[in-house]
Amino acid sequence: MKRYFSLTLIAGAVLAGCATTSITPTDVTNGYNSIKADELAKHIKVLASDEFGGRAPSSEGEKLTLDYLTSQFKALGLEPGNGDSFLQEVPLVSLEADSDMVLSIGGKDYQYKKDMVMGSSRISAQEGIENSELVFVGYGVNAPEYNWNDYEGLDVKGKTVVMLVNDPGFATKDPALFTGDAMTYYGRWTYKYEEASRQGAAGAIIIHETAPASYPWSVVENSWSGEQFGFQKENNNMDRVAVEGWVTTDVAKELFAKAGLDFNTAKENAAKGAYNVDMGDLTASVNVKNTIKKSVSYNFIATLVGSEKADEHVIYSAHWDHLGTDTTRKGDQIYNGAHDNASGTAGLIEVAEAFTKLPKHPSRSMTFLAVTAEEQGLLGSKYYAANPVIAPNKTVANINMDSLNLLGKVKDMNVVGLGKSQMDDLLANAAKEQGRTIAGDPKPSSGGYYRSDHFAFANMGIPAMYAGGGTIAADDETATYRKRMSLVLRGCYHQPCDRYRDEWDLSGAVQDLQLFYKVGFDISEQAQWPTWYKNSEFQRK
Repeated sequence: MKRYFSLTLIAGAVLAGCATTSITPTDVTNGYNSIKADELAKHIKVLASDEFGGRAPSSEGEKLTLDYLTSQFKALGLEPGNGDSFLQEVPLVSLEADSDMVLSIGGKDYQYKKDMVMGSSRISAQEGIENSELVFVGYGVNAPEYNWNDYEGLDVKGKTVVMLVNDPGFATKDPALFTGDAMTYYGRWTYKYEEASRQGAAGAIIIHETAPASYPWSVVENSWSGEQFGFQKENNNMDRVAVEGWVTTDVAKELFAKAGLDFNTAKENAAKGAYNVDMGDLTASVNVKNTIKKSVSYNFIATLVGSEKADEHVIYSAHWDHLGTDTTRKGDQIYNGAHDNASGTAGLIEVAEAFTKLPKHPSRSMTFLAVTAEEQGLLGSKYYAANPVIAPNKTVANINMDSLNLLGKVKDMNVVGLGKSQMDDLLANAAKEQGRTIAGDPKPSSGGYYRSDHFAFANMGIPAMYAGGGTIAADDETATYRKRMSLVLRGCYHQPCDRYRDEWDLSGAVQDLQLFYKVGFDISEQAQWPTWYKNSEFQRK
C-alpha cells in the first residue's frame, strides 16, 4: 500500500481526525490561488534588472540580490534560517584567465574563444603545459560498475588527455550501455576534469559538440571565460590538472587528421568499448595567467517554522546567481539571467508567500534556500551539502526550481530523473488535480538531473525533485506561442538576451509553483517521509 495521499485527502483527514490543526481544504486552496503571475513577474523584473548587473557572486549585484531576498522574506514573516542570520558564508576564490593566450598544437596557434577556451582550476598566478603529449581517451570515463575504463593500461602523467563530451550511451542510444540516451554523471564536464586529475594528467581537453553537450559553442565561450569561481582550499587545488578546457569540433577534426586519425572513426571506436589511442607526435602548449581574488559569497536561507515538527524541514531551493557583466564584450554586456534563474528565485518568494496565507504553519518547517555560484559548477549547493545548516537526517525532501516554465500552460509536467523516488507519486497526485500528467525528461541526453542544485541533496541521500514545464500545450493559441518563444529562450541561454520580456506567458510557471506548494504541503502533513526507489543510485546514508 502506498504511503502518500492527495492534498485534498490529507486536509480532509486532518479536519476529521486531528484537533491539533485548523488548516482546512479552503485554506490550502487560498494559499494555492495566491500565487500570481503579476507578482512573479514583479520579482523577476527586479532580480533581472540591469541594476543587479547579472548577479555574479561576490559582486555588487550579489549584495543587491541578498538585500532584496532578505527584505521580501522578512516582510513575509519568515525567520533567519541560519541561527540569527539569513546568510551562510561560502568562501570562494575567483580565477580569471588572461584572454591573451594561444593553444599551440602541431605547429599551429589556436585562438582564445574562437577555437578554444582554456583555464586552470589551480589557485595559482600562472599554470601551463609545454610540449605535453596528446592522448585521446574516448569519453574519459572510468566506471567499474559499467565495466568501462578509458584509461586502462595508460600512464597519462605529464600528458594531456583529449576526450568527448557526454557518455557512450548517448552515442549508441543503446539502453544497455550506461543509461542509453540519458546522460549519467560520467558525461558531465565536471566529472571528466575530476577523473583526468585523479589519473595524474597535466591537461584535459573536452571536444565540444552541440548535440551531446546540449548547448552551442557560444555557451562555452561565455560560461568558461571571465571569472571562474571555486572553493578556497588549503591545497590550492594543486591536485587538479594544470590546464583544462575545450576545443571546437572543427579544431578536433584538424588535430585528429594531423595525428593520422579520422575523428569520426575514433568516435565510433570510443562508443564500442573502453578506448584510448596516442595522437601521434602531437604535443600541446599553453600558458594560463590568472588574476586571483579571494572573496566570500553567500547562500540565503529563510524558514517558516513548522507548527508540530519544527525540527523536520522540507527545503525549497533555487540558485540566485548568474554570469554577471562582461565589460570586454561589445554591445549588451550584462547577463541578466531572467529565465536562468531570476525566475526560480522569484518562485521561492511566491511559494513562501503561499504558505503564509495558511491560518497556521504547516506541521513541518518550510525552508527556502537560494544558493550562490550554481553557474560555476553548483558551488553553493555543494558547499551547503558539505556544511549543512539543517542536519541531513532532519531534511525530509528537496524541491528545486531552476528556470521556470515561460511557455504557457501545459497538460503534462516533465520530471527530470523520473522514477527515482516517491516524490514522483506525490507530484503525480497534485498534477492530477490540475488535469495534468507527469512525464520524464524530454531531453535526457542533457543530464539535467546532475546539472542543478538538487543534485547536492540527492548525493546526501535526501529525496530531491526537479520538475517543471511540459510538452503538450493547453490549447492551440499556447502551442503557437510556445513554438515562437521556445526558440528565443533556447537562443538566449547564457546570453545577454536572457532578460525579462513583457510578452512572456507566466501562467505555466504559476501552474508549476502551485504544484510545488501542494507537494510541499503534502510532505509536511503525511506521517511517512518520501523515500528513494530501490533502483535509484541515491539512498539515505
